Amino acid sequence: MSARPAAIRPLAPCPAPLTAPAAVLAGLLVLAGCGGGGSDSPAPPPVAGLPTPTPSPVPSPTPAPPPPTPGTRLTCSIPNFQADMLEAVNARRAAGASCGAQGQFPPVAALTWNAALAQSAAGHSDDMVARNFFSHTGSNGSNVGDRATAAGYNWRTVGENIAAGQSSIAQVMDGWMKSDGHCANLMNAQYRDIGVACVSGNANTSYRTYWTQNFGAAR
Repeated sequence: MSARPAAIRPLAPCPAPLTAPAAVLAGLLVLAGCGGGGSDSPAPPPVAGLPTPTPSPVPSPTPAPPPPTPGTRLTCSIPNFQADMLEAVNARRAAGASCGAQGQFPPVAALTWNAALAQSAAGHSDDMVARNFFSHTGSNGSNVGDRATAAGYNWRTVGENIAAGQSSIAQVMDGWMKSDGHCANLMNAQYRDIGVACVSGNANTSYRTYWTQNFGAAR
């Protein structure tokens, strides 16, 4: 199978965040995975009256690779995914940013990682990979607000950035910050929580990675 190019899709319009009870579709960025084992048969019992043969040396088996760290399926196997993503986002928020047509944003408070938002993000990235699509609207018609609620996040406001094709946190963050609407999402002072997931594509998908970044403030 030939390798797919690391395609990055062009940007699409970014709707503004909304607050409860309306569902929010905020921040659309379209930028553009083996093992084995075996066992040894037991040696035959020695025959009575004959000397026990000296067994031939058995070569040491090749050590099996360590099992994947729990959760790497939802991080595109990027090490320190949660800590590095949180650090990257909060560094941008602490510095302030110019988000083009969305205006100048002063420094804002750091976000806290939220397990429910991360679950919501993971579900949407999984959905996009499983059905090979790229949209804020899930295959069942859901939006970010629906997905956050289903994950147990009782929200006052929520937003979402998505991306596809990037291979690192630095790359996806750079793309989001260069897009006015996604930059504004990242700099939104109303948000207090964040959850992010990255799921690798496969031979049936258009892109090699699918990112979902969910923001929110709980009630």
